[in-house]
Amino acid sequence: MTIPTAPRILASIAFLALLATPAFAQPPADPPPAAASAPTFELAGVHPSPHTTNTDFTGGVLHADRYLLHNATMVDILSLAYGIDRDSILSGPAWLDLDRFDIDARAPRTTSPGDVKLMLQALLADRFHLVTHNDTHPLPAYVLSVGKAGPRLKPGDDSGPSSCGQTPNAPATPQGAVRMNYVTCTNLTLDQIAADLHDMAGDYLDRQVVNSTGIKGSWTFDLKWTGRNNLQRAGSDGITIFDALSKQLGLQLEAKTAPLPVIVVDKVDQTPTPNAPGLDKALPPPPPAEFDVAVLTPSKPDAPFQGRITGNQVNATGMTVRFLIDFAWNLNDNDDDLIANAPKWLTQDHWDILAKAAPEAQAIGPDGKPQLDFDLLPHMVQTLLAERFGMKSHFEDRPIDAFTLVATNPKLKKAADPLSRTGCHEGPGPDGKDPRITDPILGRLLYCRNMTMAQLADQLPSLAPGYIFTPVLDSTGLKDAYDFTLSFSTSGQLASRPPPSSTGSDPNAADPNGGLSLPDAVARQLGVKLIKEKRPSPVLVIDHIEEHPTDN
Repeated sequence: MTIPTAPRILASIAFLALLATPAFAQPPADPPPAAASAPTFELAGVHPSPHTTNTDFTGGVLHADRYLLHNATMVDILSLAYGIDRDSILSGPAWLDLDRFDIDARAPRTTSPGDVKLMLQALLADRFHLVTHNDTHPLPAYVLSVGKAGPRLKPGDDSGPSSCGQTPNAPATPQGAVRMNYVTCTNLTLDQIAADLHDMAGDYLDRQVVNSTGIKGSWTFDLKWTGRNNLQRAGSDGITIFDALSKQLGLQLEAKTAPLPVIVVDKVDQTPTPNAPGLDKALPPPPPAEFDVAVLTPSKPDAPFQGRITGNQVNATGMTVRFLIDFAWNLNDNDDDLIANAPKWLTQDHWDILAKAAPEAQAIGPDGKPQLDFDLLPHMVQTLLAERFGMKSHFEDRPIDAFTLVATNPKLKKAADPLSRTGCHEGPGPDGKDPRITDPILGRLLYCRNMTMAQLADQLPSLAPGYIFTPVLDSTGLKDAYDFTLSFSTSGQLASRPPPSSTGSDPNAADPNGGLSLPDAVARQLGVKLIKEKRPSPVLVIDHIEEHPTDN
């Protein structure tokens, strides 16, 4: 399955890390601009998305004859429609990265992914009166070149397929050691290697990778490196993706500016044209996503907590019901206040799960074979919990600890261009400075432009998973929009630091290794403060759940 780039909250990240086996597909070629004869959806409904603090979109593929897309910004939709990176979509009004839409459409089951893109382009032109043009523009990128000693690549076998995935029989990680990333790639051109690098090492490479090696032909290689968030823990045994490419493949990767193809938004309406009358009856909601078959067995005492998705099947071991609930409803597994009426056995009993997705929860993968749609997996787990454990639940607001953003000594500069697009992205700002390179423990870097404090508060739960899991209230009183950067450590980096000494040191003191929490970074770098206070926030209330599932 493909590793998504967009961040999820902690439970989803954990489950994806357990289930994901690296498999890196090439990005599809950009289709030509939509023409008058381009295919269109048979029916299509467009609605504003319900408000949520989650900034990830779901869907974007055709299931049977339904195309569903939820919580997508206009930039997300353009990226899907034109097969282009979000950072390569330029200009447009400020709301392009903020307003979110749901699309529910119908198309023939045999529609190709390329035609789905053309249909989406036609929908944007028809419903939003979108006008764009293609151009080339210098953008921040990582440029791949040949190192001084020359490349260290083995010629590929042109008769075999191109592939890039987890190394077969990769060395097991010893207990207590830091896990390394191992991949084996065969029959890849340098253009393909550049494209795959962005997917393989997305924690390092938040920009496009451009091939400037000039090397022709296809090549085979093994590559191993340490994930960015594990570098500090790995110490001298760690190796960045940059050093791995240099030492193992003889290739150099540098942050530069490169001319890249872009799409420029000339015109787009914020409000789409109305849906056709009677659309709700013509396009009723699809049935809930579910597993076609699921076998649950008690885990053995030594069963590891792990899982894998292969095609349309899930094979997981050592799962607690609490973990499944956290994943299914996007809850923080470290915050017990987010679940009410939870029996103790939720975290004590462990289960192995072997399940196959029902047809409506499958999509067609790049290889033409059915694969499970990861975006639907939380809904499938919800259905599994309801059917096999008899779980009934509801959300209600209850007083719990939540963050409020207050102004102390603001250090904010007003936005350079108040009409520019609003939003935050991972990576350096216009100055190009990236403290993550010299200080690996500062694993996160956000550049935000034209952003108000109210907008920042609204997006913090998605921008900082691991720190914030409930809505943030803006009480700063600041009304202007600002440009700023935030550099901080991930919660995982701080959690893995050595415990305080027994000499009575203050556990809240500054991290001696240079780590910086999100609240500290907000206070020091922006001059505003995140404080905790009790206030009503959504809590999942368990009305009923059985300790033992129904028989297989």
